[in-house]
Amino acid sequence: MTTRHNFIIAIDGFSSCGKSTVAKALAKKLKFVFIDSGAMYRAVTLYFIREGIDMEDEAAVSQALEDIHIDFIPNLDKTEIHLNDEDISEEIRQMYISDKVSEVSTIRAVRQAMVAQQQKLGRKRNIVMDGRDIGTTVFPDADMKIFMTADPQVRANRRYLELTNKGEQVTMDEIVKNLAHRDHIDSTREESPLRKAEDALVLDNSYMTQDDQLTFVIEEYKKRRASH
Repeated sequence: MTTRHNFIIAIDGFSSCGKSTVAKALAKKLKFVFIDSGAMYRAVTLYFIREGIDMEDEAAVSQALEDIHIDFIPNLDKTEIHLNDEDISEEIRQMYISDKVSEVSTIRAVRQAMVAQQQKLGRKRNIVMDGRDIGTTVFPDADMKIFMTADPQVRANRRYLELTNKGEQVTMDEIVKNLAHRDHIDSTREESPLRKAEDALVLDNSYMTQDDQLTFVIEEYKKRRASH
């Protein structure tokens, strides 16, 4: 097995736990590359919806995956997600994508294709990657693993504020049902389900500020780096 010289930080956890927020801030602080694996599944979902791909049709799914090219493009203080050269950063955060992304993520061919892309992205660079199965499936040898969780109502409140601040017309009831639905699918799917890696550190951020969370992970990083 080839010795790896880059440093990989895997952040997993439930929907709307603030994984991406922490991962982005951590990557910026450490000057690592941030890779939002969830955005990749959202991009696939958007493509499937636009092209009317039947998720039960294995041949159609396989063909579609060959036509999907996802890139992460740094732009000032953020990273844009591009699908076939189109910036879809805002579109993939819409509620109609959230309603379907967990179902698309259960498809074996989709997960295998995305895991292969994620592993390729993290082969040589220092990265922070967040998702559902980064520390268990994508990078089981990650140098640092964080598993994030939070009280379901806190998560729903955060998601509601995020969407309404963007002008989306959603109800709290819709949010609660969507998160419960996604949690169930993510945790029970056959292909690389959401679960805490045995060597992951749990971060329950129900009542922590973003600064508190960043301080927590930075301190943990310093400990791991010292022994790396």
